[in-house]
Amino acid sequence: MLIELQDIVFVYRMKDVQDIKWHTRHHRHPARQFELHYFIGGEGHFRVGGTLHNVQAGGLFICPPRIPHAVVALNVEDPISYYAILFEIMETEDARELESLLYAATSRPPRNIGRNYRFFFEELKERSRSSSPARRQAALFQLISFLFLLGDGNVPTGEPGNIHLERALDIMQEQVYGTLRLSDVAEKLGITESYMIRLFRKKLNITPMKYYTRLKVEAAAALLADTPLAVYEIADRLNFYSEYHFSRVFKHYTGSAPTVYRNEQYQRRRKVGEIT
Repeated sequence: MLIELQDIVFVYRMKDVQDIKWHTRHHRHPARQFELHYFIGGEGHFRVGGTLHNVQAGGLFICPPRIPHAVVALNVEDPISYYAILFEIMETEDARELESLLYAATSRPPRNIGRNYRFFFEELKERSRSSSPARRQAALFQLISFLFLLGDGNVPTGEPGNIHLERALDIMQEQVYGTLRLSDVAEKLGITESYMIRLFRKKLNITPMKYYTRLKVEAAAALLADTPLAVYEIADRLNFYSEYHFSRVFKHYTGSAPTVYRNEQYQRRRKVGEIT
């Protein structure tokens, strides 16, 4: 394989003080590691080396190894949302062409490929975390194809997405700290609940409400890693029934209890993401 996928994260509406502190830190990655950022919206800048770029919905940035970079949030009333993909180029003959293309891409002005790639990156994230080896492999090929097109300057702008799925994701993310029923989302979209379930299963291999719960777990994971909030405070903020219910759901989705996860993230961050 040409690359090794290190991590895919979705940072939604970055507004918590500790969350901003972590994600806006100046950091860089070691040799052969590139990081791709795709912005959904919000007001701010993206700093790469000594250059400051305005954040725009649909903006795509690729950071080469060893170059310091940071997301700069400007307005908590218009918080930034973005995907970040960290990957490493393998030390093989076949991978050198891709690495050369990516370095060439970093020398060109940043691209704006439109907000419709929102689903592409969400699908990539879901596949990369699948328990199915075939789906994880599909995510790698999906990303590699995208990177070759990006390196060659041929990523199409405004690739069509599924409008119902796009809107459903927006609604769920908007209500990640609240409560939401399947009927609420289906009514807002003007579709039946059964069609919405089929759509999620076909495109993301998960039911809508399980996806919504996963969004809550991802938000909880960010709060555990980036803030000093107690576990019971996080459970309350995300509208879980109780701290026990939250801990049970969190462990089901991540494999770790909240306190264990927090410690694991602390240890991991001591080894990666060199803070300058």
